[in-house]
Order: sequence, then C-alpha cells, then structure tokens
Amino acid sequence: MKFELQHTAAGTRARAGRIETAHGAVHTPVFMPVGTAASVKGIFHRDLADDAHAEIILANTYHLYLRPGIEILEKAGGVHRFSSWTRPMLTDSGGFQVFSLAACRKITEEGCRFSSHIDGSKHLFTPENVIDTQRAIGADIIMAFDECPPGDAPRDYAAKSLDLTHRWLERCFEQYARTEPRYGYAQTLFPIVQGVVYPDLRARSAEFVTRFNADGYAIGGLAVGEPAPVMYEMVELVTDILPADRPRYLMGVGTPVNILEAIDRGVDMFDCVMPTRNGRNGMLFTSEGIINIRNEKWREDFSPLDPAGTSFVDRTYTKAYLRHLAISGEMLAAEIASLHNVAFYIWLVGEARRRIAAGDFAQWKAEMVERLARRL
Repeated sequence: MKFELQHTAAGTRARAGRIETAHGAVHTPVFMPVGTAASVKGIFHRDLADDAHAEIILANTYHLYLRPGIEILEKAGGVHRFSSWTRPMLTDSGGFQVFSLAACRKITEEGCRFSSHIDGSKHLFTPENVIDTQRAIGADIIMAFDECPPGDAPRDYAAKSLDLTHRWLERCFEQYARTEPRYGYAQTLFPIVQGVVYPDLRARSAEFVTRFNADGYAIGGLAVGEPAPVMYEMVELVTDILPADRPRYLMGVGTPVNILEAIDRGVDMFDCVMPTRNGRNGMLFTSEGIINIRNEKWREDFSPLDPAGTSFVDRTYTKAYLRHLAISGEMLAAEIASLHNVAFYIWLVGEARRRIAAGDFAQWKAEMVERLARRL
C-alpha cells in the first residue's frame, strides 16, 4: 500500500491524500461504508460503486469467521471474489465485537474466548489466528487484534488493557511477517491506538505503535460513551504523534459533525454503521440537517430528499413518497434511506477534500457543522 499526501488546509490539521491498493485507489478523506458480512445492508454493490461512489468498504472478521466461515471464503478465492466487490476492502479484527460480547467472553494473555452470538458455540481469537483469518478473508487492509475497553473504564483497568493490547500487537506483527497473502496481491496491517480517555495512555500507545513503521495507523476505542469534546481531544493528541506521511483511521466514528471535526484534526479514514442503521429507522442525514422521515410534517412535502442531490435517490424521490413507504412498512423505504445516507456521507468527505484543496476548508467546515447538527 502507498499513501501520497497531496494537500493540507491552512490553519487546521486537515489533509487530503491518495491511498493506492491492489484493488484500486482511495482518495482521502474517505468514508468506508460498513459491510459487516461483506454486504452493506440494503444496497447493491452497483449502487455503492456507481451512485454513492464508494471507493472502499469495510467487512468484519468476527462475523465472516462465524458465517459463512473461513473455509467457504478460501474456496471462493477470498472476500472480493466471494462478494463480487472489486474495489478495495478493509477488515476489522473483531476486537470491538469481542468487546461487545462482555457477558459471554473471557480475555486472557492468550487471547479471547467467546461464545458465538449465532449458536452459542465456543471459539478462541488470538493475535495469531486473527491474522491468519484475515489472510484467508483477503482484505487489502487488515487490523491488529486489540482489546477495546469501555469509554468509562477506570485508569488502572485501561492501563492493564493497553499493555495487553501492545503485547498482542507485537504478536500480530510477528504472525504477519511469518505469513504471506493468499490470493496473489498484497495486504497491509494497521496497528490500533488505544488508551481510553487518558492522555498519557493515548500518547504512550501512539508512540508505541509507530515503532512498527506500518503503512497506516488506526485510532480505536473512541465513540464508546465518552463526551464528544473528550473524543476530539484524544484524536488531536494522537494525530500530533502519528507520522504525517501515513493515513490515520478513526474507527467507528460517527455522525457527520464528528467526521468533520476529526478531519479538522488530521484524520483521513472513517467508518460507521449510522448511515444504514439510522436509515433503516427513518433518519436521513442531509446537507441541511437531520430528518426523521416518519414525521407528519413531510406528508405533503414533494421536494427532493436533499437539495445537494448527492445520489440518484435524492434526485428521484420526494420526502412525501419516502415517508409513505416508511409508514407503510415497505422494504424500499429502508433501501432508499440507506443509499441516500451512505451517498451523503461519501459526498461530505469528498466535499471536505475539495475544500482542503481549494484552501477554504476551515470556513466551509464551520458553516457545515452548524447546519448538519440541526433537526429539521
């Protein structure tokens, strides 16, 4: 993987760049739609690529490991062939999913033993077998296995967790060095900065991960309950330490405002389930603010979903029609809302990139943050 830093925004840490992978280029800042099971819920790959203009999507190791299973993915020739997604892909290591299984998992030095949420079967994730699993899945960018403590974790727990994550990281890179890609193209491994909301732990983790001279770095364990200003403080602290010539990936964040604030602080890559999850529940993110399409006020509103026209659904369907579908329980409502939200997120980071290159990012961002937070 190669990263070229192309533009910086005066007066901020915002940057624009280009990542080159075996499956194509990714222009940053970039939003990666979440395709947990190698599928972005409710959206055809065709629409992701041609209408939403997604350059890269994310899939999850934990979910693919459990279903369809690694043997199926290997027989298919990897996740790209299995899913027919021909552009770049990133896989999360499953660390966050293990964190969310607090009631049915046990973390030790060896790794994490957990029960499947599907059938209760017992499994073990270790740094080594998580790397092996991601080799078998075949994503272009793979993630180190880490522990993701809750946002309110006490400092002593956070410190012990961080030490464990760092020891696991060493084992991940050792296994990565011992193994080869499975399908004839390169994969790259990103380490993950942890440390909850403790500045000294975050700084220590950021300094530790840079020892591996990775092609890119991730920031994990944020947007898990801490206040947004604290999250921004941690992001700013970490991006000051991470190398400027490598992409920075803020995992699982977040709202459109969160993303613009993180871009302002030097982050390049994002993913979040909000566009599709909230879309299925009738929430639309637009260039004018947030819409609950089920509200009565949209019943006779025949205007487009978003005047910015970020996708064909914005230019084709009206608020009144989408409300009718949502109230009627039509499947198409979730599909339209999901595609709109994903396309909007991708438009937003693309517009940020254009503003960074044009030199007016700071002013544009200030105006957009105010608009995007409004409830319409």
